[in-house]
Amino acid sequence: MNEETKNKITNILKDNKICLFMKGTPEAPQCGFSLAVCTILKNLKADFKDINVLENTEIRDGIKVYSDWPTIPQLYIGKEFIGGCDIVKEMFENGELQKKIGIN
Repeated sequence: MNEETKNKITNILKDNKICLFMKGTPEAPQCGFSLAVCTILKNLKADFKDINVLENTEIRDGIKVYSDWPTIPQLYIGKEFIGGCDIVKEMFENGELQKKIGIN
C-alpha cells in the first residue's frame, strides 16, 4: 500500500467515529456480509460513515493491508479495527458492540 492510500484511510478514520468499509452502499449493499453489518448498525441507529470499496481499488486493497484483515466488510469504531461480519454479529449478540458504540 502506498503512503497516499494509507493517509487517505487514516484521515477517513480520524474524521468519522464509526466507519464501515463495505461492498456497495447501505442503500444497495453488494454482498450479504456487508448487508448484515449494515443492518446491525442501522438497527442500532448508529451514525456511521460507509466507504464503498468497489469504487476505489486502492482503498479496497489498502484497507486489507491497513487492518491486516483479508476480507470486506471491515468495521472501525474510534479508529480501532473491530472486525468483519462474524465478529460484529457476535459482538452485537452479546452486547459488546452496543457498548463500543456508546449505546446502553
